[in-house]
Amino acid sequence: MGNLGAREIVVTGIGLAFSGVATYGDLLGPLPGEGGFDPSTELSGRELRHKDRASRLALRAAEFAFHDAGLTDANATFTGAADSTAVVVSTNLGNVDSVCYATDTIAREGVRGLSPLGLPQTSSNVIAGWVAIRYGLRGPNLTVCNGVTSGLDAVSWARNLIVAGRAEAAVVVGVEPANDVVTKLLGEQSTDAAVAIVLEPVNAAVSRGTRPRATIAGYARTRRLADALTFAGVTQEKTVGLWLVDEADAGPGQLLAATRRVDLEAQLGPLSGALGVLQCAAAAAHLESDATGNVLATAGGPRHDAAAALLLSP
Repeated sequence: MGNLGAREIVVTGIGLAFSGVATYGDLLGPLPGEGGFDPSTELSGRELRHKDRASRLALRAAEFAFHDAGLTDANATFTGAADSTAVVVSTNLGNVDSVCYATDTIAREGVRGLSPLGLPQTSSNVIAGWVAIRYGLRGPNLTVCNGVTSGLDAVSWARNLIVAGRAEAAVVVGVEPANDVVTKLLGEQSTDAAVAIVLEPVNAAVSRGTRPRATIAGYARTRRLADALTFAGVTQEKTVGLWLVDEADAGPGQLLAATRRVDLEAQLGPLSGALGVLQCAAAAAHLESDATGNVLATAGGPRHDAAAALLLSP
């Protein structure tokens, strides 16, 4: 990824729709356990009617991220380059409840039993579509749903779109809903999680007077985690101060033996497609603190069909 061009892409906005997490600084613990986003009150309103839960969570996270990046006015109207702002969503189970409801309805009542208002929710790209519609964004629009590496892959896709000139900015949303269908598929209690980050070229951020939170420095997705670290640019010379990792997949990690490790799923619960984007938010918190070194975010490994590594720097 580092060879795609000279444009330096940075994180300029972060938004969370996550119960019990007030700010992205809380992600590195200890968690407050209260305050912050309240789904019982925050997921209602006229603009959220007739939308599945994942879409509503994503819209809230995107709203907070755009505001944080200084890309909305007092009326929450998007003020950036709408024609060239991309939306990239990462979710593996986002609208599975809508799909299951539709198939159950067809089996029970036939296609005439389906509601015209509910049918759009069965599209795999419905979440990205709603975000684009809400803010009038007409840039590239896609959903990544390829398992444990999905969130980190989505960040890479968004970065590539900007570097290649397909977009001037991008909002990346990682979202997974908590509902009975998802819990049944996972075999464990699911987690309501939505996080959004805004990516822009550093010169665009500086010209708007926006402070960059982190720089996307390198990325790789391979079969083996060790190879992903190498291809992402993790070396002895590039000090890693924080490793955001799934401890079950990390392995010995001799190169990073002295690095602080944080497993977000261990403290927040299953995150699936939201994991990688949430790791980027946690990385920004580390880089904004007095801590030193870059941040490495990884997902996948021996238990999965691939592993991804994303390196973020100040």
